[in-house]
Order: sequence, then C-alpha cells, then structure tokens
Amino acid sequence: MNETKLKQLLDEMSLEEKIMQLVQLPGWAYEEGAAVTGLADDAKNENMKRLAGSTLGIYGADKVKKIQDEYMKNHPHHIPLLFMLDVIHGHKTVFPCPLGQGATFDTEVVRKGASIQAKEAAADGVQVTFSPMGDLVRDARWGRVVESTGEDPYLNGLMVSAMVKGYQGEDVSDPDHLASCVKHFAAYGGAVAGRDYNNVEVSEHTLREQYLPAYAEGIKAGAKLVMTSFNTLNGIPSSGNTYLMRDILRKEMQFDGVLISDWGAIAEMESWGFAEDLKDAADLAMKAGVDIDMCTEAYSGNLGKLIEEGKLSVDGLNEAVLRVLKLKNDLGLFEDPYHGASDEKFKKVVLSNESREIARDAVRKSLVLLENKKNALPLSGKRIAFIGPYANEKNLHSTWAISCDPEDAVTIVDAAKECYGDSDVVFRTAQGCNMLKNGTDLGMGVYEVKKEKKENEKLLDEAIDLAEWADEIVLCLGEHIGQSGESTSRAMIDLPKPQMKLFKEMADMGKKIITLVFCGRPLDLKKIPEKSDALLICFRPGTEGGHGIMDVLSGKYSPQGKLPMSFPWCVGQEPLNYNAYNTGRPKPQQRPTIFTTRYLDCPNEARYPFGYGLTYSDFEVSKVELDKKVLGKDDKITASVTVKNTGDSAATETIQLYIRDMAGSRVRPVKELRGFKKVSLSAGETEKVSFDITEDMLRFYTINNCWDSEDGKFTVYIGTDSATLNGTEFELKKQ
Repeated sequence: MNETKLKQLLDEMSLEEKIMQLVQLPGWAYEEGAAVTGLADDAKNENMKRLAGSTLGIYGADKVKKIQDEYMKNHPHHIPLLFMLDVIHGHKTVFPCPLGQGATFDTEVVRKGASIQAKEAAADGVQVTFSPMGDLVRDARWGRVVESTGEDPYLNGLMVSAMVKGYQGEDVSDPDHLASCVKHFAAYGGAVAGRDYNNVEVSEHTLREQYLPAYAEGIKAGAKLVMTSFNTLNGIPSSGNTYLMRDILRKEMQFDGVLISDWGAIAEMESWGFAEDLKDAADLAMKAGVDIDMCTEAYSGNLGKLIEEGKLSVDGLNEAVLRVLKLKNDLGLFEDPYHGASDEKFKKVVLSNESREIARDAVRKSLVLLENKKNALPLSGKRIAFIGPYANEKNLHSTWAISCDPEDAVTIVDAAKECYGDSDVVFRTAQGCNMLKNGTDLGMGVYEVKKEKKENEKLLDEAIDLAEWADEIVLCLGEHIGQSGESTSRAMIDLPKPQMKLFKEMADMGKKIITLVFCGRPLDLKKIPEKSDALLICFRPGTEGGHGIMDVLSGKYSPQGKLPMSFPWCVGQEPLNYNAYNTGRPKPQQRPTIFTTRYLDCPNEARYPFGYGLTYSDFEVSKVELDKKVLGKDDKITASVTVKNTGDSAATETIQLYIRDMAGSRVRPVKELRGFKKVSLSAGETEKVSFDITEDMLRFYTINNCWDSEDGKFTVYIGTDSATLNGTEFELKKQ
C-alpha cells in the first residue's frame, strides 16, 4: 500500500478505530475462553479484542492465522492485527544470552544469530521482536544484565546494530525477518542500587556519552520500533518524558518509527506520583509521543475524553496512528497479514542443522577462559568426572528465551557422550548437590522448596566417590535460571551455598579441577579462581551449549571470548566499569597511599577486567607504533602493533584499541574502547595489526554541550584487554 492510500485509510477510520490502533492487548485476550483480565470488564472485552491494534505473547502459525482471520473479518476496515513477542536470544534455536553474545566481540556472529531467530519466529507467526536491548550496564546486581551486551558504549552500539540488521534483513517485509524494537529508552541499565524499575541518576553528559550511543546505533541501523524504559530520568518517568522522546529521540536521533511503552509503564506514572490518574498519564504519554500503550487502559479509556476536552488534538492522534499503520505496511501485512507464517514453513526451518551449527559456533566464541594454570585445559585425562548441577542440566537458556523448549538443548553430558564415544576416555557424572538452598527466593514469588538437606548430603557423597576415581574433575556450577533476568536483582552476587560447599569439598581433594560457571551476570567468585586449575565462564549458552562447551574443553577449538563486563573482587565494588575517571587523587599503582581513591579491604580494579579472556596459546603484542604524531581534522593516524603467537597451538586473539584524552573541557575516562580486530595465528606466527585513528573517534560531549573534539594530547593503547598499559602519545591539532 502506498502512502497516499495509507493516509486515505486513516481519514476513513472512526475516532474509536484510531484510538484502538494505539492499544496493545496481552495474548491471553485472544486465547479461546480467556478474558482481558485486569484490563477491562466483560462489557468492554469483546470490543477491545475487535479493535486493538496489536497483541503480544502469541506464537504458532496456525493459531496466529486463525486469530488474524477472525480479527480482520470483524474489523470495520479489515486492518490486520500486529503480533509481537520477546524473541531475545532465540525462538526455538536459542543462542547465547546477549551478555554471552557481547563476549564474542564478533558482530557477524551476532547478526547471523538474530537472522536465524527472525526466520524461526516469523515462520511461527511473530512479526515484531522486543529486541535488542541497548541498555548500558555497569551494576552486576541488576538482573537484566543478562539481556545487555555489557558495560561499553562502543561495543554495545556495534552489537545492537548487528542485531537490528539480523532481525530485519535488507527489507523488513521479507517473510524471513521481523521488525526490531530497540529498548529500553533510556538509561534503564543505570537503575539505582541495581534494583529493577528504579530511578536513574545520571548527568546530561554521562547520559549522552555513555548511555545513549548504543540506542542511536540501533536507530541508524533502521530499527522500526523503540520501547520506553521503566525508570525515571531527572525525576521524569520515561513514558512521559517529552524532552527525552520528542527532542532527543525524534529530533536529534531522527527516529520516525513506532514508540511503544513497556508493559504497564504508562499507567505506572501514577504510582511514581508523576500523573494524578490514568487519564493524566495518557495525556502525558501522548504529549511525549508514545504511540502504543502496552497492556493498560490508559489510552483505550481516556484518549477520546482528552480529545473531547481539547487537551489532545486529532492531529496529534493521527500522527501516532499513522506510524502504527506505516509499521504494518512496512511489514507487508496489508498484502499478507500472516507475514509468510505457516506451519509447514516453520517445520522446515525450526532447529535446522544449519541453525544448530551456527548456534554452536556462537557458544564456542562466547566462552571466556579466565584461568588456565599449567595448561589444565584442554582436558587430557583418561578418567573424567563431570560433577555439579549443570553437568546434565537442560535449562541452558535464560528466562527471556520464553518460547523455547528446554528438551531441545544439548547438555554437557550429551555432548561428552558424542565426544568420547569411540575413544579410550571414560567419563562419569554426578549431580553433587541441588542447584539452590532450600527456600531460595527466585523472584516473582517463586521459591525453590522441593529439596531437603539429606538429599544434598547423599549427592555430595556420590560426588566425592566419583572424584576419587577421576583423573580430572569438571565442576559444572552456576546461577539458577531464575536468578538472572527481569525482577531478579541480587544484593549478593555469588554462587548458591550448596554449590560452594560442593566446590570446597572437591578442591580439598587435591585433584585437577576445571570449573565451569553458568551465569547471567558477573559474579563474586570467592575462592573459585585460586583453587581451580582452569576457570571457564559459560554465561547462558542456549540450545547448543553442551556441544560448544565440549568443543572447547576437548581442545577441538581454542576459547576466544572476552569479558563484556568486568568481574569484581566483591559485590561492594559495584557498579564497576573500566572506563571510569582517574579522580584528583588516583591510587598509585606500585604502593598504597592514604588520602587517595581506594578501598581499605579490596583493590580498586576489577578481578577480571573488561576485554579479558585467555586462549589455549600465548600472544605477545609489540610496542605501539604511529605513522605520525600529529592528527589533523581531516587526517588519520595509523597505529600498529606486531602480534606473535608465542605458544604451542593455533588460536584466535582479539586485539583491542583504547584511547585516552589526557585533558578536556570535561574530565575524560582513563580509557575508551575505539576498535578491535581478531587475529588467528598458528604457533610461532606473527602478524601486523593496524588501526586508523580519525578525529571523529576523539569527540565527546564537551563543556559547550555538543559533540566535538578538542585539540590536545591523547594516549593510544593497544593490547588484549582494557588493563593494557601498552601505549604511546599523539596530538590532535585541527588547524
């Protein structure tokens, strides 16, 4: 449908039809026999279902077709219903969680993953995904860390852009793709104390330099939707923040797509004390430019009244409705209201061998090796004990892989059977302990109460017996699936007590211990690093988790993942990030000094910094060389290092470029990631790695409240993680 016909359709619609295009109902409203519980009484129910513009949470091609047919038959203008779903890191084939994808430092891995997720979900009736999450995160206590790609705005921006391109493809009307929604606008990852739905306190320049860039990259990549965040910013809830949505999002970032609230966020402005009632909340949200009200009666019950009272203009309403209609048109729904979905197509694409192999590769590249003493990995023993609650666990996804079936997942034990089936290696397995302590709160009112102390004692005894038999122990530990995700903030970010007890018993036996940690956030690892011979972070690896992990443990592939978030020495360091300010009294590197920025009982630095990760080989990076020392405005400097694989095996290392502005009109971070390249080298091989530095890479939000660079000295660092001190200086002279 061309734009002229689209506007003609808008003109023909009644006021009620227009308002209802801005209303999203939960999926259960369309399930047979279900009511719109909590949103409308029975008298309103049928009319809302007949006219609401979109729904979420429904998938299944045949089900979607049936609902769509009924809806369009009863709609006065036969406008199609829009089906949305949280496809965060997989529909049926689940990829590593976004935090794990961030650890790949590989945009092509991320793009391919999003493309496969889109193909499966679109075939199953989904038309819009609420992904990617562009929230910068620095506080590991926040449960939704699992949905982010980390603490760095540059890396996040690349990953968000790659996800948008993967989901949407070249043309979002392509039935193998979905419309993408960048969320949560804005700064949701800065929630005070890491508590979900909380206030955010950031300055204007921190907001613009650190938090906004990743969202902007998603919008540049063409994302069709943006979602408002739950938090307040400058004391204003995002769904009613006109400056944020109209001035920054619409005008500065030039976003012209659909702005949708998060679930219930418009109504929650009343709870915040920002709106007097639901009607006031609807008025504030419309003024801010929020096009779709997700799952409240704010719009459906009040927009008509606001127009009657002259508080909301028809033109303002039409502006929002046209954006929703345009989204449906961009998806091709007026020509094909199912967007290519069919049960036959879904069966062909779901969990295909190709999809599984790409997911498996993503797992390999996401694994981060933190310790490998005396080359404890790859595994070399003939008798291997896989011990721990994750040894045979199928819940390898996160709570945001809501449409997957855990039974499709490959466990470590499954993969070990394949890996060692025809060899002389013998492996056995024991659970060792229950995942959690009896009575552990998993959030949302769910408690783990099934297991008893005696059972844990029995499981531990079995593990000890098995460990005595083994040459090597692979301990498979981690957070419960319900311990990370939305509404799962944690004040203590360590492993569950039964697992720590199991670890202590295993460590005390004096055997070689390889510890795997499954997590959705950085953790306080306590004594695990020093008492493990090797330590591998697996995040939430998804459907092919077992295969990808065994590929690395067995030595078939060398690990190459890098931490997208710093791992702390203890939770008291949170929030924690590498790109902090130096302060006026920095702690000396070589000696402790009073009256400096320091802890009495803990290092300032992360235990494992952003960008850190080992391989099965060793790499040497030469001193940084510059082709010149002065950079002009329209010029470039080439910074180079020679990288040598000094180890005994082939491996891939990620060489990272950081820049520090030595003095600016605002205080500048000690380092900022500005580039990275992967280098695959055989033992003894060398390669020259170069990065171009241009003036635009040096811009920041200056004292004049604009993006610009300033003449002066800079230090460029090139190394294998953010702690590198391998650097040299250059100068910017724009004139």
